This record gives sequence, structure tokens and C-alpha cells, in this order.
Amino acid sequence: MNQTRFYIVQNRNRPVQVCLLIGGFPPLLSKEEYTQLIQEQLTMKSHLVTISHIYASQGAVALQISCFSEAERIYMLAKDTTVSDKTLCSLVIPEILLDKLGDDVCPLLVFVNPKSGGMKGRELLYNFRKLLNPHQVFDISNGGPLAGLHTFREVPRFRVLVCGGDGTVGWVLGVLEAVRHKLVCREPPIGIVPLGTGNDLARILRWGAGYSSEEPHHILTCVDEADEVLMDRWTILLDAQDISEDGKVNDFLEPPKIVQMNNYFGLGIDAEVSLDFHLAREDEPDKFTSRFHNKGVYVKVGLQKISYTRSLHKELQLQVDAQNIPLPNIEGLIFLNIPSWGSGADLWGSEVDSRYGKPSIDDGLLEVVGVTGVVHMGQVQSGLRSGIRIAQGNYIRLTVSKPIPVQVDGEPWIQPPGHIIISAAGPKVRMLRKSKQKQKKSSSVVKDGRSESPSSRDGH
Repeated sequence: MNQTRFYIVQNRNRPVQVCLLIGGFPPLLSKEEYTQLIQEQLTMKSHLVTISHIYASQGAVALQISCFSEAERIYMLAKDTTVSDKTLCSLVIPEILLDKLGDDVCPLLVFVNPKSGGMKGRELLYNFRKLLNPHQVFDISNGGPLAGLHTFREVPRFRVLVCGGDGTVGWVLGVLEAVRHKLVCREPPIGIVPLGTGNDLARILRWGAGYSSEEPHHILTCVDEADEVLMDRWTILLDAQDISEDGKVNDFLEPPKIVQMNNYFGLGIDAEVSLDFHLAREDEPDKFTSRFHNKGVYVKVGLQKISYTRSLHKELQLQVDAQNIPLPNIEGLIFLNIPSWGSGADLWGSEVDSRYGKPSIDDGLLEVVGVTGVVHMGQVQSGLRSGIRIAQGNYIRLTVSKPIPVQVDGEPWIQPPGHIIISAAGPKVRMLRKSKQKQKKSSSVVKDGRSESPSSRDGH
């Protein structure tokens, strides 16, 4: 009720059609297996319910239901049903009347992570639902990005605005990659309202270091006038195997893991600091609601590692574009896709070097950089030094002889010994970069509510 506006229209006795998206099923099952699961768990009536879409990679199924009471029963029952120790989620999917959209209209699909940025995420969710049609603004913590992408699946042209940290943006990009073949608009460009701690991707796309309570209407204007740019994405294959001192593979430890990377991939000291921060946040999540508090904890964790030493060159073998690359004496190795690391630091540096091309987010190359320890990392983040440039390339192969902390876009874990391969992931993604004019104007936003509407207001 709170999300719906009511209009008086002529009664044409339209047939009942309720669309529900049920998520939380095991992924990668066949259509028959999903049909059987729904039949067993939700006892659906086949004459009233049909499966319209299956998103196997996401473990989700869209149902078309021709009876309100049956839709309500399935909606409520799914929320109380557990499959493979995971509670199902059910969402009512709004219907977009495509014939009412003008040819020149480019609607905006908004995802908000209410858990990001303290209470600011929740505030933005509320404000965007007031400014826009509330059914185009999705709470990403309720069912993930799929609900919004499924709703917009037949819209010929649209844009996306993600309100959250770099992790939330990566989540949206990952789901978009998995389901793009089911969308009419396969490459919607993506803008960002930065609500995270580091916001490195938002920084290089000019959306800023963090959300500073900008007027939501002004944000929409900026999205409307933003420029489209392309960005590389990378696939990391982590194949854990028991590797002996002489480099021979002895045994298989666990199934290979495949992850997508947008910003950077780190091994060693930077991943270890990230892991300690992550564990501290998991222990007391209520304390980690402010960007400044988070950064304070990050510094504290880093200081505890000052006396730590780890010689990565003894534990790693690096190949870039089939060339063996000798490693200097370093404690951390970082692969950069974007020129911003650790909350805005320029790790590669701006110095011109004829051996390397100028880094770009769409050049199909990764920059490989080393750091000698926590002190070096602190100097880089203070702008006093750069990292140690090691290589530039588009196909990376690492052999790791001992368990090592790693992190992908700020998500850390301990990786067992084995092989790691980084290669380009499919097509480049379209991102929205805030126009330079808007960036200058944003410090003097009109706050009296009389600022001009976006040129294609209906397009939102």
C-alpha cells in the first residue's frame, strides 16, 4: 500500500495476472527439477499457475498466477518455506505497460542497499520512491538485483542507478552478466551513488568519495546528463591444489572457485588487513555504520601489522602474458583494473614510463603493482609514494605454494595453495560517468526546490 499510487481508469475487466518472483532455490537445476520443487514445496495449482521464466544461475523462478487468492497463498507460503537450509523469498513483480512508454523514453531502474552508508541508504530508498514511480526503485537487500532486472526485462532502453558501495555495484554487474541474455536491453549503463567505505569505482567515474546528502532530484539530473563509458571486467579462476616445494602438483584440495573482478585483486598484506577489518565488522556489525568509523578501524588494523613480514617472492610465481616475471621483495601484490585503490589512492602512480601504457579502465590490461608492507601502503594512501610497478598485461597466471590471504574488490578470504588465473570476462560493461560540468556545479546545488527539472523527466 505504501508503495502504490492509485489512478482512476476505465474498467475494462482485464484478466487477473499476478507475477511472483520466487528466489532462494538451489542454482543450476533443470526446468523439470524446479517444477517438481515448486510442486512439492508450494503445492501450486497447475490450472492457475504457470512458470514464465527460470533464472537457473540465480536459483529463481517467475510465476504467472491467474487468481489473487492463489497468488497471496503462494506469496505467504514461500516466505515460510526452506529449501536446502535456505529460506525462499517471494516478491510481487510490477508490470510495465510497454505500449505507454514513448519511443524516446529511457527509464531509470534504481537499486538501493539500505544497509550501506548508515541510515543514508534507507533515506535514499524513501526519497527515490517519492520522486519516481515507487515500483522502479528496488531494495536490493530484499531478493537482490534480479527482481529489478526481471521487471525491466522487456524495456528496450533503460539505465540503472546503484546506491551502495563497490560491493553492491559488483553484485548488480554480476547478476546482469548472468541474465543479460534474457533482457531486451542487454547492456544498460550503470551510475552510482557511493554509500560504501572505499567507493573506488565511484571515485573514478566522478560520483564522489561518498554520499554527502545530495538532493535526490539533483542526483537524477546528474544521471540524466552523465556520459557513457566502457569498463573491463575480469574473471579469476582459483584452483586450489597441494603444491610441493619443487612446484609439482600433489593433490586436489577443493573445487575450483570462479569470481568476477571489477576494481582490483590483492594477495598478501593488503588482503590480510582487509580480512581483519572484515572479521571485526562481522563480530560487531552495529558499530560499522559510518564511513569514518570504518576507516578508523582499517587504520588500527593496519598498524597492528607493522612488524609483520612475509616474502611473497618466495611463495608466488607470476606469469604475465606467458612471460615469467621475477618479483621484488614485497609483502603485497595487487592487480588493478581501475586507477583508484584503498579509498582513492593512486597505487600505479602518474609517472610516465616508456615500458608501460597509460592505464585506462577499458584498455583490456591489468596493472601489476607491489607494496613492501603496511608502512608503504600508508604512504601510498597519503599520496607520498606509489607502489612498485611490476608489469602490465591481459592474462595472468599465479602459482601459490602456501595458504595466502586474498581479496577481490574488498571481499577477503584465505586461499589455499594452487593456481590462480586472471583473464578478461566477456564483453566490457557500460558505466555512467558524471559529466565534468555537473561535478563542478554539485557544490553549489540550488536547495530551494526551484531547480530545473531534468530534460527528459518522463524518462525517469
